[in-house]
Amino acid sequence: MSSLDAFTSHALSSENPVTSAPEWLRDNLGTFVGVPLRILLIVLGAVLVRALAQRAITRTVTRVLQTNEHDSEPRRTTRGPAVLQRDASRAQERREQRARTIGSVLSSIVTIVISVMGLAMILDQIGIALGPLLASAGVVGLAIGFGAQSLVADYLAGMLIMIEDQYGVGDSVDLGEAIGEVEHVGLRLTQVRDLNGGLWHIRNGEIMRVRNDSQEWARAVLDVSVAYDSNLEKVFAVLEETGMSLRSDHEYEGVLLEDPSVWGVQSIEADGIVVRLVVKTAPLKQWAVTRELRRRAKEALDAAGIELPFPQRAVWVRGAKDADAQDGRAEVPMSR
Repeated sequence: MSSLDAFTSHALSSENPVTSAPEWLRDNLGTFVGVPLRILLIVLGAVLVRALAQRAITRTVTRVLQTNEHDSEPRRTTRGPAVLQRDASRAQERREQRARTIGSVLSSIVTIVISVMGLAMILDQIGIALGPLLASAGVVGLAIGFGAQSLVADYLAGMLIMIEDQYGVGDSVDLGEAIGEVEHVGLRLTQVRDLNGGLWHIRNGEIMRVRNDSQEWARAVLDVSVAYDSNLEKVFAVLEETGMSLRSDHEYEGVLLEDPSVWGVQSIEADGIVVRLVVKTAPLKQWAVTRELRRRAKEALDAAGIELPFPQRAVWVRGAKDADAQDGRAEVPMSR
């Protein structure tokens, strides 16, 4: 009797899955179909939003590049520095680099944000609790943030350098120890080629101040030292005439932005009097203008009979020791 009961119960248990399978499938049909469908919709929505954002960023960058190509004159605004008055090809290269770099950064940020939001929505559909996951991610992110502070500072400084247009490719800058021409500006590093040909790699987060010699205009400063007995009014007239002759030279047309000006006596030194001549020039042309002014000023001063100073030194003549002892003669100063 016990064996018959066991057989009957086994038969009923073997038939139970067959009879309950349709009901189980009907009860879980929403899970098998609804969850994958919602996940698919989330993925398609994320892809669509990213494509739209990427298209908007690309169109913005393209519009900026096209606008810069049509700009023949430098823009002057009260909110920021003017675009460089220099070689158009280098200026265009600089603008393209800034626009494309900023566009690439914006595209990466949009991709990361959309991906994280989509992943969180998918995990929520699967049934994974986001609270503990977000807490763990926050702790990990905090640890990474403390460990990569300098890296984050470099990237933020690089973004600000590009947005504010502090300097760009082709600029002549002074970054402290690194002085030269900028060859590359990235989000993390700036590369500067110095006068001796050395290539400096500077982290953007370490750049505390920048002197840019390439924006808007520059100034050529020439200090001329003349003798004490020179006629200063004549010196002023000769230097002003020298500057005006350079201003009217066709070779320097467009280089000098205004008439040269004699500022007067800059200093009185032991050997002579220093007179200063200045003129506003195009960016990066101040050194060539200063050299040419120095050459012409030398010729003009020689032609006008104005002497350059010579060192004023005291010469002491010492006699023989025995003669000094006998005659009691002292050292006699002679000025030259």
